[in-house]
Amino acid sequence: MAPIPVKIKHAGKTHDIQLDPDQPATAFKDAVYQVTGVPPDRMKVMIKGGILKDDTDLRKVAAKPGQTFMVIGAAGELPKPPETPVKFLEDMDESSLAEALAMPVGLVNLGNTCYMNATLQAMRAIPELQVALQNSTPPGLPMALRNLYTNMAKTTESVTPSAFLAALRQAFPQFAEQTRSSGIKALLGGGYAQQDAEECWVQLTNSLKEVPGLPGPSGFNSAQRFVDQFMTGELRRILKCDEAPEEPESVSYEKVLKISCNISNAVNYMQQGIMEALDGKIEKQSPSLGREAVYTSTSRMSRLPTYLTVHMVRFAWKRDIGKKAKIMRRVKFPTEYDALEIATPELREKLLAVSRRLKEIEKERSERRKVRKRTKAAKPVQDKEGDVQMADAAAPEAGSSTGTTDAAAAPADGEDKGKAVMQVDLEEESVYREREGRELEALVHPDIKNDVGASTTGQYELVAIVTHKGAEADAGHYIGFVKKRILHASPLASGAASGPAPDEDDEDWYKFDDDKVSIFPAEKLETLSGGGQDASAYVLLYRSRPLV
Repeated sequence: MAPIPVKIKHAGKTHDIQLDPDQPATAFKDAVYQVTGVPPDRMKVMIKGGILKDDTDLRKVAAKPGQTFMVIGAAGELPKPPETPVKFLEDMDESSLAEALAMPVGLVNLGNTCYMNATLQAMRAIPELQVALQNSTPPGLPMALRNLYTNMAKTTESVTPSAFLAALRQAFPQFAEQTRSSGIKALLGGGYAQQDAEECWVQLTNSLKEVPGLPGPSGFNSAQRFVDQFMTGELRRILKCDEAPEEPESVSYEKVLKISCNISNAVNYMQQGIMEALDGKIEKQSPSLGREAVYTSTSRMSRLPTYLTVHMVRFAWKRDIGKKAKIMRRVKFPTEYDALEIATPELREKLLAVSRRLKEIEKERSERRKVRKRTKAAKPVQDKEGDVQMADAAAPEAGSSTGTTDAAAAPADGEDKGKAVMQVDLEEESVYREREGRELEALVHPDIKNDVGASTTGQYELVAIVTHKGAEADAGHYIGFVKKRILHASPLASGAASGPAPDEDDEDWYKFDDDKVSIFPAEKLETLSGGGQDASAYVLLYRSRPLV
């Protein structure tokens, strides 16, 4: 149906707006907010028979052209226009374009929606997902996600995710829960409650299960779905009866979208918490004893996906207070994770050769970067008058134009002083990467090679974090963090990836605090380990290290 021109009356003033019967009621409320300044969570729109609710079908409202709707609610500050005129990317010159694309965009908080904003920014660290969504998108929430990511890539201003929020609440009504308020706030309809970012992550991932997968290296397009390929692991669980050793072991397999890190008084590191979650004692009916018996449960990953999600279990139910409480304990997490420790012996054997060689190659790559830095620091440059000057006054003359480095070249920042540097004639880095890629590819086990989306190395790099700030489980604030290099370096990613790419040694991060985006230094990551009411890591996203 075509949009219907209607009027709304608020505080004695009448405004003309459009009501689209095909859109959710939340979209109409957002349009009302734009002209009245009444936030949707404090707004009451009077319709025939009662009040417009978020799940009301606007087609059943049967609005007539020119019809007037009464709006009740205290107005806040109207949305402000940008301080500078909005410029579209295609209208910018090269310098403005480079500056604008250097930072990704934020998402506007629509009233306790920080949990959603942080989740969306973290999931943006999966560029393959955006490719899969562009290739083929099922209707509903996947379509809303694709449209949102597309809009985020086309602008330099913060994006208001109203349409996605409406689709999320329609697909999962739990995210439309209202706060239990009293007084004037209750009279105005209260507001939307804070939600759990981990639950949002899981539900959003579940909604993407119908997104078609990506083809394999040979171009063969399997019938698998994207989530099954890139985000789903397989857990093998073995149960052994402690009281009846002769009883056969029970073996089961389970598809998992995440692994949990339990936080007890004995846990100081993420790996400890993961092992606590994987191994333990349970009681169940024993077929051989005919009664309840104690079993040892041992779980290991029989498949590792390209993207491994770790849930830091920071919220636990407290019987004495009758609600969830936050576990404040400090738990350190690694930026590089060796998942072979949680793999089954069979999977570990398949990954060991390529994993071991990749670690050696990473050291070689690091050494080459150091040599190139020394060469660059000592390289002579010309000033504006054409006179030759040294880039680093403390550095001696550089080697020949073939790329040979001088043994006396000064060490790069952070390196040991006085260490002699052998003359090295380096080739282009792409030559090394191509050679290393062929070597590592030959070491990949055929079973792993044929499993599209599976980790080929078992070695992971931390690429995104969702944190929770505050002491209460049902309150607080969520913030997203994404590694800069991941957004910039991948040719598949949108938005910031189109901007100038940082060097390979750039370990800094982006901090997404709703619509505020800033640089977060890598050395501050340890402050997200918890230990107080400040931001604590809650959901961690690890990406399998590629072969090249």
